[in-house]
Amino acid sequence: MANELDEVDGPVNEAGQDVNVIAKRIPARVGWGSTLFEIVLWCLCIVPGLVFQLMKTGARNYFQRLQQKLQADASTIDNYLEQRVQILKNLARLVDKSVDLDKDVMKAVAAFRGGRLPETERNNVAGTIDGCFGRLFPQVEAYPDLKAHSAIQEAIRQNAYLQKEITAARELYNDTVAQWNADLFNWPVKQIVAARAGYTTRIPFSASREIKDQARSTFF
Repeated sequence: MANELDEVDGPVNEAGQDVNVIAKRIPARVGWGSTLFEIVLWCLCIVPGLVFQLMKTGARNYFQRLQQKLQADASTIDNYLEQRVQILKNLARLVDKSVDLDKDVMKAVAAFRGGRLPETERNNVAGTIDGCFGRLFPQVEAYPDLKAHSAIQEAIRQNAYLQKEITAARELYNDTVAQWNADLFNWPVKQIVAARAGYTTRIPFSASREIKDQARSTFF
């Protein structure tokens, strides 16, 4: 049988194609068939019904643990973002230039720790922080003496390190989100439990339109 997707001789989209993360939550649902399935288990024998009930309890505990892991993964990202804000403030003082730091950045980062912002807002705050660095670094480049300053070099190095850590933390978070989303539709046990608990899929991190446009730009 021939391959359905032939990456060598198959049709090719010469224009290319962009992909986007869809910011939509899909609820887990079950129909009357799942209810009938449980009724049949209890009718056949009490043992299968009890076993299935224990499996549902285990699934509920599993989802609760996974939610806590999602919170922990998100908190890791928040901590790195908070550190980047602090580095930005320190670097601005070292450069001693008029850099307009968005006060809402610190408020938003603080709100993360209280869980008051939706997941997608982290992208917006991270973009704002990147924008602040973007305004600051050209000033550093314009003054070789400042650029050679050891404290400024260290701040730039820490920023690069934290950006890598943020990327890694986002990948970890997205892996957990992918696991959560897949488990919601793992019928019968997990999907039944998720549907009756009102769980929905979660939205992974995504790049903003501005970042995507910059990635397509010519830098050199």
